[in-house]
Amino acid sequence: MVLSLPEKVVFVILSVISVYLTWHSFGQVAAVIRRGNGALRLNGLARRLFRALEVTVTQRTVLNARPLTSVLHAAIVWGFLFYLFVNLGDVLEGFLAGYTFPGTNGLADVYRLLADVLSVAVILSMIYFLVRRFIAGDPRLNFRPDILLHADITAGGIRRDSAIVGAFILGHVGARFLGQALAIARRGPDAFQPLASAVGGLFSGGHPALLEVGEHAMFWLAIGLILVFVPWFPRTKHFHLLLAPFNYLTRPERRSPGAMAPLPLDDETIERFGAERLEHLSRTQIVDAYACIMCNRCQDVCPAYAAGTPLSPAALEVNKRYFLRQHGALLASGGESPVTLFESALPPEGVWACTACAACVEICPVGNEPLADILAMRQHLVLMEGRPPDRLAGALTRAERAGDPWGHPRGTRLDWAAGLDVPLLADRRSVDVLYWVGCAGVYDPAGQRVSRAMIQIFRAAGVDFAVLGEEERCTCEWARRSGQEALYQEATAALIDTFNRYTFNLIVTQCPHCYHTFRNEYPDFGGHYAVMHHSTYIAGLLRAGRLKLQKWDRRRRKEVVTYHDPCFLGRYNGEYDAPREALLALESVTQAEMPRRRGRSLCCGGGGAQVWMETRQERPINVMRLEEASATGAQTIAAACPFCAIMLHSAVDSAGKPAPDNGTPVRVSDIAELVAGRLSP
Repeated sequence: MVLSLPEKVVFVILSVISVYLTWHSFGQVAAVIRRGNGALRLNGLARRLFRALEVTVTQRTVLNARPLTSVLHAAIVWGFLFYLFVNLGDVLEGFLAGYTFPGTNGLADVYRLLADVLSVAVILSMIYFLVRRFIAGDPRLNFRPDILLHADITAGGIRRDSAIVGAFILGHVGARFLGQALAIARRGPDAFQPLASAVGGLFSGGHPALLEVGEHAMFWLAIGLILVFVPWFPRTKHFHLLLAPFNYLTRPERRSPGAMAPLPLDDETIERFGAERLEHLSRTQIVDAYACIMCNRCQDVCPAYAAGTPLSPAALEVNKRYFLRQHGALLASGGESPVTLFESALPPEGVWACTACAACVEICPVGNEPLADILAMRQHLVLMEGRPPDRLAGALTRAERAGDPWGHPRGTRLDWAAGLDVPLLADRRSVDVLYWVGCAGVYDPAGQRVSRAMIQIFRAAGVDFAVLGEEERCTCEWARRSGQEALYQEATAALIDTFNRYTFNLIVTQCPHCYHTFRNEYPDFGGHYAVMHHSTYIAGLLRAGRLKLQKWDRRRRKEVVTYHDPCFLGRYNGEYDAPREALLALESVTQAEMPRRRGRSLCCGGGGAQVWMETRQERPINVMRLEEASATGAQTIAAACPFCAIMLHSAVDSAGKPAPDNGTPVRVSDIAELVAGRLSP
């Protein structure tokens, strides 16, 4: 189809207007993003470009949940990516008489076949999404009534925007597909456009002039919608089609999901830490709002949302997006947000409900990090306003004065090891393994049992180890995630100084939170140490044959054990196999997996300083996890984190020791306890 001269003139005029308006609207977005702190990352640009393209083309981050919905969403993305060529080809054919895009060889046949199939795939997929939202009313797309939402959202803004974008996609792709069908009806069937040929058969016998008019009309509808829609694109929820790849291109490359960067507390030129208003967030966090797909997957996996708290990570990002839509011009011109993030995005109760489990980060298909926003808001509340929750404030004070959140004197730090003759690093000076006991391993009764079990394992394997004893103090990882960066940095500096006075090859700890901070966050402060979680170390000892286990008495029933994946060991550090490997080595144990496991494990509810807070929950997270464990029929929940053990023990106590079908009360035991209890004499 070739455009007439008047059509070409109109097309050029409309294109110039569209480009001008697009430049203005995209420029406003760029100005808003520049209001954020820090810089967008472009180091290692080739690697970043490859990652952004790979994620966009494969859609692997979308396809990791909701199989049917994800495949249909991928079909729309693949269709739109291919339509970049389709629209270019249609315009070239309209302006160049006798030209056929992309030529007349075999490549052109493949091009027409793909355009034909993908057009129908996009149309059918879009119909599915419209039915899902407007007719079926998928509850996963909604929010609870108690969740803070922007006024435009409560007025039906998301539904309105979905309808507009759905109409655009159906109009654009449908008009182009129908135009091809009319062209085929005029020229004859095309074997490489079977679907358009089938529809074109409905118009066979039509007057050629009318078919040509219809073909021109469909061209203007398809391309005209593009010229109208693109300038408005940044205001729509489907701006994520561009900003999601941009997010993957420019986001920080963290050592671990949820890893935090140091605040420059010594920089006297900085007057504010954390985020009170949207423009106080980082540029990446502002990009997150534009990249958000509004799929609510993060809400699906958020333990705090499931517990009935006011926290929805999805609402946080969606609220930011609608706030930017309302106040984008103000922010772009340098103005201050008229309200705070606590009033517009997430209330303080929701901020303090977060367990820092990073499930929202892990599941997000566009690379958003709602957790980073929440931690920045906590930093403002604690560092700038001095307003932590009461119970948390007490733990912070105890950690500041005594060096641990329990508040015990430093001189009691070896009481757990009474009678064990545990070697001190101060006496040995140099050892193979520094055993980091951690505060829970020192002061919590269940943690003390784990510590004693580890001493038994070290000695059974002939490990050259020692502990710091009174020189050990809390890493304050939990304090950092509660917003108290100053206390964390003070503890970090003191511990690095202590570590550097001695010689050791490896730090072994039973606390995933300490493990994470040593491994992923101490390097930012000059602390570079080999560190291993105790489950990984135990699995290695078993694999090497350094631990001799009792043989199973086949006359006895095997103990059914279900393993609970700690967030800071699993999602934060990717260790899922070692604890299971250690359990598999126990002949008297059979494993039963919970439905939510490995990367989809449900948090115990204790992370993000929740152990030291009292968050109102309609359905406590630890009780939900206990119910899942009990449903497997296991007698024992195997833990690999002292905070998880504390939360699960609390759930067992509050639930009155629920029993699975076999009638045996559920108990909670650490991996180290289970292995130590089966060592050969």
